[in-house]
Amino acid sequence: MSNQPGKPEVSQTAASVESRAGSPAARNAPASSAGEIAKRLGPVAFLGIWSAAIPPLGSLALFYFMDDIGLWLRSHESLGVVLYAVGFAVLAGLALLPTYASAILGGWAFGMGLGYPAALAGFLFGSLIGYGVAKPTAGERVIKLIDERPKWKVVRKALLESGFGRMLLIITLLRLPPNSPFAITNLVLASVRVPLGAYVIGTLVGMAPRTGIVLYLAAQISQKFSEHAKDAAKADKPWWYIAAGVVLSILALAVIGLIANRALEKVTSEHKGVGIEAEE
Repeated sequence: MSNQPGKPEVSQTAASVESRAGSPAARNAPASSAGEIAKRLGPVAFLGIWSAAIPPLGSLALFYFMDDIGLWLRSHESLGVVLYAVGFAVLAGLALLPTYASAILGGWAFGMGLGYPAALAGFLFGSLIGYGVAKPTAGERVIKLIDERPKWKVVRKALLESGFGRMLLIITLLRLPPNSPFAITNLVLASVRVPLGAYVIGTLVGMAPRTGIVLYLAAQISQKFSEHAKDAAKADKPWWYIAAGVVLSILALAVIGLIANRALEKVTSEHKGVGIEAEE
């Protein structure tokens, strides 16, 4: 008789545990491991891995054939500029080449005068391709994952719900640093559904300075070393001039990155902790 009264209690406890395990809250609990997060992200996780791994490999191939490709593009004059811009857009948008490598090719082949506007056109249409691929692929997956995590949700709110001007500023600051990966940033911004207008403007404004520096460097080095630059001998520059330009350009890129990162931290820090306690 002493064992009988305990059975209903054990049964109720088991039923309670089973009920909690099968409840919607338990089934929809935030994934805690990288594997669980990747599983829930599905094709978005694949795009992220692709965007991180493939562009560096593509840059190796481009640098190996840089002179041949540059000569071929230059030989086609205006058509070559168009082909460069289109190729830049497609290869960068599909995360096959990093943007710095494509920018170097533009400076190497065309110099600043033609290479800079062609590279910016490549950035513009490449970002649109990246956005067009990432947004439908992400669907609701990323949004649902963010909404389950209060801190992630606050960061998204800081980006999207602070007015157009601040959103544009944040996107610009994300694009400014020289180590900001183009394809991954496209994927993230599209996945959280940044409005297309702010996305495009912020991309162009943010990437313009570092693109100009890289193009200038490539153009100077190409003029110095290319055997086919007929006018280079007339305006030959001493070695120290090229070396000083490289050093100053690298310093400029570092300063731009430092300023952008500090400004981005300042802008987003105003939203840290807001609403987290209420949502946890």
